[in-house]
Amino acid sequence: MDFLEEPIPGVGTYDDFNTIDWVREKSRDRDRHREITNKSKESTWALIHSVSDAFSGWLLMLLIGLLSGSLAGLIDISAHWMTDLKEGICTLGIWFNHEHCCWNSNHVTFENRDKCPEWNSWSQLIISTNEGAFAYIVNYFMYVLWALLFAFLAVSLVKVFAPYACGSGIPEGYLGKWTLMIKTITLVLAVSSGLSLGKEGPLVHVACCCGNILCHCFNKYRKNEAKRREVLSAAAAAGVSVAFGAPIGGVLFSLEEVSYYFPLKTLWRSFFAALVAAFTLRSINPFGNSRLVLFYVEFHTPWHLFELVPFILLGIFGGLWGALFIRTNIAWCRKRKTTQLGKYPVVEVLVVTAITAILAFPNEYTRVSTSELISELFNDCGLLDSSKLCDYENRFNTSKAGELPDRPAGVGVYSAMWQLALTLILKIVITIFTFGMKIPSGLFIPSMAVGAIAGRLLGVGMEQLAYYHHDWAIFNSWCSQGADCITPGLYAMVGAAACGVTRMTVSLVVIMFELTGGLEYIVPLMAAAMTSKWVADALGREGIYDAHIRLNGYPFLEAKEEFAHKTLAMDVMKPRRNDPLLTVLTQDSMTVEDVETIISETTYSGFPVVVSRESQRLVGFVLRRDLIISIENARKKQDGVVSTSVIYFTEHSPPVPPYTPPTLKLRNILDLSPFTVTDLTPMEIVVDIFRKLGLRQCLVTHNGRLLGIITKKDVLKHIAQMANQDPDSILFN
Repeated sequence: MDFLEEPIPGVGTYDDFNTIDWVREKSRDRDRHREITNKSKESTWALIHSVSDAFSGWLLMLLIGLLSGSLAGLIDISAHWMTDLKEGICTLGIWFNHEHCCWNSNHVTFENRDKCPEWNSWSQLIISTNEGAFAYIVNYFMYVLWALLFAFLAVSLVKVFAPYACGSGIPEGYLGKWTLMIKTITLVLAVSSGLSLGKEGPLVHVACCCGNILCHCFNKYRKNEAKRREVLSAAAAAGVSVAFGAPIGGVLFSLEEVSYYFPLKTLWRSFFAALVAAFTLRSINPFGNSRLVLFYVEFHTPWHLFELVPFILLGIFGGLWGALFIRTNIAWCRKRKTTQLGKYPVVEVLVVTAITAILAFPNEYTRVSTSELISELFNDCGLLDSSKLCDYENRFNTSKAGELPDRPAGVGVYSAMWQLALTLILKIVITIFTFGMKIPSGLFIPSMAVGAIAGRLLGVGMEQLAYYHHDWAIFNSWCSQGADCITPGLYAMVGAAACGVTRMTVSLVVIMFELTGGLEYIVPLMAAAMTSKWVADALGREGIYDAHIRLNGYPFLEAKEEFAHKTLAMDVMKPRRNDPLLTVLTQDSMTVEDVETIISETTYSGFPVVVSRESQRLVGFVLRRDLIISIENARKKQDGVVSTSVIYFTEHSPPVPPYTPPTLKLRNILDLSPFTVTDLTPMEIVVDIFRKLGLRQCLVTHNGRLLGIITKKDVLKHIAQMANQDPDSILFN
């Protein structure tokens, strides 16, 4: 009797925290697709089923886009309102943020559009005045109190309900429904607390959670892990699309940073998901400006060739800052993991929040949210701008429409420069300690803020240099007196693109281009981003996500690094010369008890099957999980299966003599085409095979005889050993 004619629930699936076998999953999907195609010719119903199967991928992308866009809109609106709640409330309705409150007011002028009688600060509500030292202290105290309350709620919810909702989620990637729910709530709280973090990385995580949960509605994706990962690639694109309002940048981000495997079909589906997500967010209009992002800008002045020099300087600064951030942040996170500090996540978050809030309140550029700060830095000053950054002395009579000449800086600009310099120091230092805490925290926006501040400082410096020394050789050919030569906002934008701690060169440039809508500034952005990458790569090859993956011990084989050593498969395989023999199963001479003993005494995820221990001729490979499930199922459903029943992996089993227990045929769970290499295969080829095929393990043979096995973790340890690192120091979680 072959009880395995019917599929057994659980066979072919994976335990949590296990690497999937891409080759096996793709093969299963091809078999499934072939079966559906063949059946579609038999009946109309089968044809409808075939069409719905083909369409299900696009429907899934539509749902992911709609859900991601809706959640992003909800997060944006909530975070904006709660950020303003730290400073006061609206008497027209507590649900209005500061901007919307003053929009609805009839007592507001254009110059003082942020000040209206309907918006009351906490000092006005508590002591009925907004003037004097005591009012300042009340506002200061309430700002810090709200920040601590938001941070405490965020870290407590993460700690109690969803520990994997912390961080950006990009290197970790836990994608359950609890993680989605808690991440959405705590992301709003974390951003509103005023900590130096962004919501952009976590929005990618939120979109991937949406993708993973919606996969369960479709059989094709629920039962195949490789297909599900294609969906997650598209979901990541949708996440970046709603985070930055950059659908094309989202697709490139997924291709450049997230995906292990990216077929052309996934490219188009990513594009569609990003498009739907962006459209949904645009329909919600969370910022009230009919734009997808808070800091959409348009510059009117063309850039000049000489300006490539300061743009490249910004690239050098961005590369140095990126390398410094990665090294110091990883050192701090390692200290958190290996000392008592890691046992007190709530205390750590509250201390960092308190320090951030206390230092942030006195400076108007650190008090506002980071997105608003970037928006202010990108701004191209007009005549009606009341910002300190636009406090220039107006010494002109006429100007071209929509264009102001370069002007001497006023008192406000000099004051803003000092405040921005202090903001830059605070952001650089505090972001190192903030990223990696047990709350949702993105890194795009804080790193962009650092670059934007440096860019604006340099831009104003260049502008004043051009104004006072327009007769210098470097300026006189293209900058005459009374002309609009330098745009400080453009320098801020180039600086933001240059500060790439993620090493995403292409997608970040496209994201910045989509943000600004200015194709003519693509060359400065590319020059700065490329310089930044070269400088950062010279100081260390890893981006921040790769560094966190390695720190957390996830067995991820990085595709960007070249393997340049002349070792062979026999140097890496297990067992080594003095090790015990490889644990194998024979095809027709082991009992259920023998197999169960091997399973209980080892922790291997699978076992090679050979003809006999003497010949060691390879037959196939069987997974531990499939063995356990099949034996348990046989004991329940097949009469007479006991510990002395012989297990057969052969196609035909011999007839059973009378009074002997029935045999157990497990041919159906045997992989008859496991990936094999010979013992003399160079390791650079083996590493390439593991990377490109996404293998879990590879068997090593010599003239058809099984010699050993190489697992993904063996490859990672060997790469570490070749890089003069201690291979045993790599802890795989």
